[in-house]
Amino acid sequence: MVHPAAAHCVLTAFLCMWVLCNAQSNSGTPVIQLRLAGENRKHHEGRVEVFYNGVWGTVCDDDFSIYAAQVVCRELGFVDAESWSPSAKYGRGEGQIWLDNVYCAGGEKSLAQCGSNGFGVSDCKHSEDVGVVCNQKRIAGFNEGEHHPVEDVRIRATYAHRKRVPITEGFLEVKDGGKWRQICNEEWTEMNSRVICGMYGFPGEKRFNVKSYKLLAKRRKKNYWGFSVNCTGNEANLATCKLGRAIELKGNSTCGKGMPVVVSCVPGRAFAPSVSTGFRKAYRLEQPLVRLRGGAMIGEGRVEVLKNGVWGTVCDDNWNIRAATVVCRELGFGSAKEALTGARLGQGIGPVHMNEVECSGFEKSLTECHFNRDSLGCSHEEDAAVRCNIPAMGFHNRLRLNGGRNPYEGRVEVLAERNGSLVWGTVCSDSWGTMEAMVVCRQLGLGFASHAFQETWYWQGDSSADAVVMSGVRCSGTELTLDQCLHHGKYVHCPRGGGRFAAGVSCTQTAPDLVLSAQVVEQTTYLEDRPMYALQCAHEENCLSSSANKADASSYRRLLRFSSQIHNNGQSDFRPRAAPHSWVWHECHRHYHSMEVFTHYDLISLNGTKVAEGHKASFCLEDTHCDDGIQKRYECANFGAQGITVGCWDTYRHDIDCQWIDITDVKPGDYIFQVVINPNYEVAESDYTNNILKCRSRYDGQRIWTYNCRIGGSVSSEAEETFPGLLTNQLSHR
Repeated sequence: MVHPAAAHCVLTAFLCMWVLCNAQSNSGTPVIQLRLAGENRKHHEGRVEVFYNGVWGTVCDDDFSIYAAQVVCRELGFVDAESWSPSAKYGRGEGQIWLDNVYCAGGEKSLAQCGSNGFGVSDCKHSEDVGVVCNQKRIAGFNEGEHHPVEDVRIRATYAHRKRVPITEGFLEVKDGGKWRQICNEEWTEMNSRVICGMYGFPGEKRFNVKSYKLLAKRRKKNYWGFSVNCTGNEANLATCKLGRAIELKGNSTCGKGMPVVVSCVPGRAFAPSVSTGFRKAYRLEQPLVRLRGGAMIGEGRVEVLKNGVWGTVCDDNWNIRAATVVCRELGFGSAKEALTGARLGQGIGPVHMNEVECSGFEKSLTECHFNRDSLGCSHEEDAAVRCNIPAMGFHNRLRLNGGRNPYEGRVEVLAERNGSLVWGTVCSDSWGTMEAMVVCRQLGLGFASHAFQETWYWQGDSSADAVVMSGVRCSGTELTLDQCLHHGKYVHCPRGGGRFAAGVSCTQTAPDLVLSAQVVEQTTYLEDRPMYALQCAHEENCLSSSANKADASSYRRLLRFSSQIHNNGQSDFRPRAAPHSWVWHECHRHYHSMEVFTHYDLISLNGTKVAEGHKASFCLEDTHCDDGIQKRYECANFGAQGITVGCWDTYRHDIDCQWIDITDVKPGDYIFQVVINPNYEVAESDYTNNILKCRSRYDGQRIWTYNCRIGGSVSSEAEETFPGLLTNQLSHR
């Protein structure tokens, strides 16, 4: 029998590691978790709650200060605190008040390092619960990459499985007292394995060959932990499972009739091993019911669901880790790391399909969960999002950035096989662009691409890696790794060579997301016949069809005019890539073009042939209007800064030059009217699928009808028959 005192120590050790109660870091500081909660709040503000001793509790406002608020906000991943609020501004919490008389100097890494009365020592009431408002900007690199919730638990693969990527099966071990120990399987359940698999990025568990593992276990030295754990299977993390009874250890720490726990997981299709590459290429289901949009990393994004053929978002009311885990597993990832609220990963478009979602955790799809169909009162400022656990694929080990001023930029260097050895080398910059840079940044866990560079002479990379080992790279932007993109095979072809022309990137944690208002376009289209003598400037800027080159000054051009309202729904401002000193002055219109081609306007036949076209140079990118509470930052007057602020929009009115398509030569018939924003991917965005707008148009020779306008990616695949190419993520110029 285990001595009661020893059993108590074992159970306490288990609690400390798995449930984070009284957990001590190396410095002796208790390990806690923080969250913001409460009523009528945005994602960066709320009541401060602390997870300690397996229970969530609050913090009293006595002696709290802006310095304590700074510590809280930084611990939650925000760059700083803006203010703090006493007296339960965000509503009264429940249960424990964990901390009282908190004193922070401001430089502490965790609230647990600040002075206080001690955990659970308080004379406060919940009417004194403290709240904070954090700066919305996130700390670069916070909560990203292939981290796992419990670093002291591992799946130890057998020798035969060790070279597989990812590792999906092996003995489960826990680190205790600096030593790895096995877990006895006498009371281990499939539900426990399901939770472990979820933590390691796998959607489910499967059976394994017990006989072979029994043989292996007999040969191994036994060193068991003496506890049991009881998971229901819907937990996102083993830390939230309940403790079972202590297991009786007999003899030399044996496991009675049992053996060490073995966990075998099922990877999602995107991560399933394959013979040739070690993993399968990125895939797309025929018609998913749930998808993620706007995320910088693999396995994160705004949650969108398909209803009646139209994609919409999920309101964050009651959004929690259990519902987020259903989404993650449905999409082939593991359990959720975070359930995000307040449109943390950008605002969606279209309807809000689901509100007050409640899941048991065992649903195959989020659409099977209970929810309130009435989303009145929900706006896209409340769009829910998730961050999922993904398998450790080692993607970041095959690629690196070198020579940059910081870890987010540099010359791209890849690990390639040459003459039987793995060597580092550069990538040819021919055809190198934003899509390729996007894949690099995602593969390295560095977020979005901000720039793609075709010259990198100013970045001193590793001289031993100067040789070009990869060329002809063409990415769609959906690939998980650069070697999944199209590229030349064994023989590299790079006419300009490497050296100063090696490919480079710079990455960023946030990106803009431009979306055109379909309603504005549909409601403002009309025809105008305008004489050539009034179109001289537009003609100089190539805003008319080629037949205008032979037209005399007294002839007329028929113009399909419309307004466009372009919103920035992303997480950072949209800025022209070119610096002001390189903007091009156009004397005729007397203005600067910050982007030579900002939008393409096309009229396309139903068989996909372009019958008329126009383009809009970005002569002025500015904040025409903004949502309530957001201040305009960009104005073109007096050579001012150009851009579109997050939460603002730029309106190009129908009555300005080049805001049209010249349809003088178009015959009557049915057509597709198409607008593409940022068509050359000149500026990186978090989502390019919504940069395309298509409308049905009917022209009878005198009048035109424009109807049924749709944004790309906003409808189901069935809509493809009505709008050819609407769902395509790649634009035709490439």
